[in-house]
Amino acid sequence: MKKIGILIFVVALIYAGIMFQSAATTTAQSAEEAAVRGAIEHYFRGHATGQGEHFRKVFHPDSKLFSIRDGKIAQLTSEEYIARATGKPPADEAGRKRSIESIDITGNAAMVKVLLDYPTVRFIDYMSMLKIDGEWKIVNKTFHAEPKQRS
Repeated sequence: MKKIGILIFVVALIYAGIMFQSAATTTAQSAEEAAVRGAIEHYFRGHATGQGEHFRKVFHPDSKLFSIRDGKIAQLTSEEYIARATGKPPADEAGRKRSIESIDITGNAAMVKVLLDYPTVRFIDYMSMLKIDGEWKIVNKTFHAEPKQRS
C-alpha cells in the first residue's frame, strides 16, 4: 500500500512538472507572438500613413519582396519598396482593412500571413521573419494580389 502511495506521489510530481513547463512555454510563446504582432503593426502603419520610417522599423535592410507579375517572377529590395511610400495616407484609407491571418513561430523564425483588403485589390502577404538582435524583422515577403471587380 505504501508503494502505491509513493507511486501516486511521483506521478503527481511529474504531472505538476509537465504542467509548469507547459505553462512556461505557453507564456514565452505568447510573448513572442505579441512581439511579432508588434513588428507587423509597423508594416500596417507604413501602409496607413504612407511613411517609410514605419517600414524601415520592420524590414531587414537585406530583405526582398517577391510576386508574380504578368506570369513572371518580380522582385524588389525592401529599399525599393520603401522608396514608393508617398509620405501621406492613401486617399481611400478609410476603406482599407488589414489583419494578421496566422502566425507560426519556431525559435527565432516566424511565418506570418497578412491580409490587406483594399477597395480595389486584395493582397495576401507571407512574411518570413527572423528575430535578429532581439527584434523581429521581415527578411522576405512573398505576396499575391487579387484585383476586385468593380460593381
